[in-house]
Amino acid sequence: MVKLPAIDIIIPNYNKAKYLNQCLDSIISQTYKNWKIYLIDDNSNDNSLEILKKYQKFDNINFFFLKNNKGPAFCRNYGIEKSESNYLAFMDSDDFWPKDKLEKQLFEMLKNEYSFTYTNYNFFYNDNDKNVRTINLPLFIDFKSFLYQSSMSTSSIIISRKALGDIRFKNVDQEDYLFKCDLLKNGETAFKIKDTYVFYRINKENRSSNKLKNILSLWKINKFHNKLNFFANFKSVFLISLNSLKKYGWK
Repeated sequence: MVKLPAIDIIIPNYNKAKYLNQCLDSIISQTYKNWKIYLIDDNSNDNSLEILKKYQKFDNINFFFLKNNKGPAFCRNYGIEKSESNYLAFMDSDDFWPKDKLEKQLFEMLKNEYSFTYTNYNFFYNDNDKNVRTINLPLFIDFKSFLYQSSMSTSSIIISRKALGDIRFKNVDQEDYLFKCDLLKNGETAFKIKDTYVFYRINKENRSSNKLKNILSLWKINKFHNKLNFFANFKSVFLISLNSLKKYGWK
């Protein structure tokens, strides 16, 4: 059997104390054990620190506590710079993984010589993790296809450090969309590892209030970063919004 390498898991956290146990326990219970967590707390003002104290006994969990709120892009970049392994995974602190995610995804990456992978994901609203819906994604995603469907959960990604290069998260709204665009624009193609290896939590209240803001953010990213003309930008934003509506509804 192919020997699997070490993998670093980058987790930003801000006021997600309610879900931290589920998130971290899903990593600790992984069938594959050669991992390190880099959790960056973004100056939380809930009881996140109390929750995290009980995980200090683990040598492979590294905590970094910011004195000022910097946002998720800064936190993820901070984790990237602190990490050392040749493979990186990203996870939101309110999501969780099935126990065989790392083993199966890394094995397929090595077997097929993939440098950038993602998986299908289950989504659910708030605390209703018993009522999930699976999002099935295409077998591969390149830059052009991503512009018109944008369906890749950040918590499903594993990427090699070589493929990552000097690309980092930028401090903008929809920073994860821009990050994936930058990776794919750089010539990478993302490949799907079959099966579903993420449980993705959606905050229904935040989603409802941020719809227009998200559309405007996509438009700005496509115009100023992706350099799309008006018609290509309109097509991209329209199809991404339509795809989101089909998946999640008006909730």
